[in-house]
Amino acid sequence: MRFDGVLPEDAPDPRHEQARRLELMPIPIMGLVSQPSLEDPDMVGIQYGQDSRGYNQMSASITYTLWRNPADRSDPINLAELDEQARRSIEDVPPWPRPAWLVEGIERMRYPQLWEAVRTTWHRDASERSSPARVLAEHMNHILINRYRREWLGGIAWDRNIGDLRSRPANREAAVWIDGVEVQGVEIDTDPFVYGVGASLGQGGFLTAVLPRDELGYIRIEFAKRP
Repeated sequence: MRFDGVLPEDAPDPRHEQARRLELMPIPIMGLVSQPSLEDPDMVGIQYGQDSRGYNQMSASITYTLWRNPADRSDPINLAELDEQARRSIEDVPPWPRPAWLVEGIERMRYPQLWEAVRTTWHRDASERSSPARVLAEHMNHILINRYRREWLGGIAWDRNIGDLRSRPANREAAVWIDGVEVQGVEIDTDPFVYGVGASLGQGGFLTAVLPRDELGYIRIEFAKRP
């Protein structure tokens, strides 16, 4: 029996459908290089645009779980700071069985997440939006709007960030390591909450990463094709 709003125990894992859709990406999907402090739980956000000629834009954004002390995952330093609502959503166990993938995702909420931290973007056609600086600015604004609304000064984050999308240029060139090769990229190192870096991948593709400043000491900022 299924009650409204309750997933049956055998509900399919949505990551399987995500994997199928990721096969449509015309270029390889990039991520941070493998490292002990990061776990890739296969949580990928997908966006795309279409016109009469088919897909004209696609992006895949990878979320990571952060382990500040990967040698001892029971260390309290690994726990995220949770508000009361988030804590209740983790600890309140319903009286019905849940899919294993759902339980896994809820348990993962106990730990810091680098939400949609690394994004691979593809544009079919060159335009004013298809440059590393512009793609990075859009990624950064997406993160700030969705993850730092409370911290953002001056009221409603959405209005302020939409204006910033045009006025937030990449503030300098930066070396970016991709698949063991140093390439010329761009960075935004002026935001108080996040650090952003990006580079062109060729074939209409771009790599961008937007990472929380408070966690940079735990992250090796180098990139490689995602397995």
